[in-house]
Amino acid sequence: MIARVINWSARNLLLVLFGTGFAAAAGIYALVHLPLDAIPDLSDTQVIVYTEYPGQAPQVIEDQVTYPLTTAMLTVPRSKVVRGFSFFGVSFVYVIFEDGTDIYWARSRVLEFLNGAASRLPAGVSPTIGPDATGVGWVYQYAVVSKELNLADTRTIQDWNLKFALAKAEGVAEVASVGGFVKQYNVILDPQRMRDLGITMQKMRDAIRASNADVGGRTVELSEFEYVIRGKGYLKSINDLGNIVLKTNNGTPVLLRDVARVELGPDERRGITELNGEEKLPAASCCSGSGSMRSTLSITSRNASRRSRAACRNPSRSSRSMTAPT
Repeated sequence: MIARVINWSARNLLLVLFGTGFAAAAGIYALVHLPLDAIPDLSDTQVIVYTEYPGQAPQVIEDQVTYPLTTAMLTVPRSKVVRGFSFFGVSFVYVIFEDGTDIYWARSRVLEFLNGAASRLPAGVSPTIGPDATGVGWVYQYAVVSKELNLADTRTIQDWNLKFALAKAEGVAEVASVGGFVKQYNVILDPQRMRDLGITMQKMRDAIRASNADVGGRTVELSEFEYVIRGKGYLKSINDLGNIVLKTNNGTPVLLRDVARVELGPDERRGITELNGEEKLPAASCCSGSGSMRSTLSITSRNASRRSRAACRNPSRSSRSMTAPT
């Protein structure tokens, strides 16, 4: 058999050369244009529904959030498995679709059914869908380290400088930050003073919310110039919070600082991140979507290095941004 193939090839050199050239050209074209991933994505098409219900026990989350969402997702077209998980204060519902289902078609169907299930959830609970990334999309992880800045300042740089720069990179679906201290305003109440002055927590909450807003007016024309009138009321410092009027007592205003202590402190944490056995940094991970994993990794590395140098040169700017009220 082999001898016949050799004899035929010797008698048809032109055909052999033509076939060899065609095979070589096809191989080069496939090498250049064929998309390849270092880790092929063999996972199922899935959409994650994430819901926060702060302060509630897992059993309450299961009964009031996870169960209504899970039963509503069972009728989503082309879905084959629906899994619900209830934790303290949060609920996760995984909707897994049949093979070959387009991820964006699946996300749009889930959004449609979420609108119908929203009426069955407790007041103030709003479910959201996760990023369009899969389990193998975790392509990049980095840590923010500084010998001069504390954990709060490095977390500020991560949240207000690095995160936004990496989020705009091609193929990045989400930048998740963990670790460090998230700055926030803490209002520490004095129960005895509140009871003596007849102030409830609900009244204090409503007063703080109503005092942190700008109000619009109208325009006034003077000397052929038009002036826009608006009231500026955003809270910008601890003193602004302390000067909020809660009520008036015989013509004397009762301020927030009279019944509480206002300070700038970290948000409550339930865990830490560490590097080499020591907690001294915030960390973040980048999840890629439909883009190339290789290009995403190179872009995020370049952007992270550039923005981290710029942020460290001017840490006070990012600190001011972090403390601004929302």
